[in-house]
Amino acid sequence: MSGADRGPVYEIRVGAVLDDEWSEWLAGLVATEGPAGQTVLTGPLADQAALHGALARIRDLGVPLLSVRQLEPPSTG
Repeated sequence: MSGADRGPVYEIRVGAVLDDEWSEWLAGLVATEGPAGQTVLTGPLADQAALHGALARIRDLGVPLLSVRQLEPPSTG
């Protein structure tokens, strides 16, 4: 399955330390440690509804949302 089949890849930064145990609850996003008490959540999301769902869950955790960006797919050429 190609990356395009899974949806665009997003990077979401939050101002709290979350471990990878949150991954399943956060739409399968992979949690990695960021700088100074931040967590970077990265992974494909099927569509805008999935993105908004993940953002709503982050809101429900009560952690500060720092940034959201869609990553460019890796070049295949």
